[in-house]
Amino acid sequence: MDLVKSHLMYAVREEVEVLKEQIKELIEKNSQLEQENNLLKTLASPEQLAQFQAQLQTGSPPATTQPQGTTQPPAQPASQGSGSTA
Repeated sequence: MDLVKSHLMYAVREEVEVLKEQIKELIEKNSQLEQENNLLKTLASPEQLAQFQAQLQTGSPPATTQPQGTTQPPAQPASQGSGSTA
């Protein structure tokens, strides 16, 4: 019976370590996404922000015709961040 308990405790500890690592990665990803979101907000024109707010209120999906200028800058921090997690 002690052997079963020992194996179970070992398995639980391993699972806790895996979950802690996943939580850490999710926190880092959340932080990167928040930074990206803030950057997009600062780069977006007032018209774009108003259009986005209107889309949120109507529940329609966001338009796919965004200017290239607003999508390029966040791509660089995201690629840098993914390299640092390895």
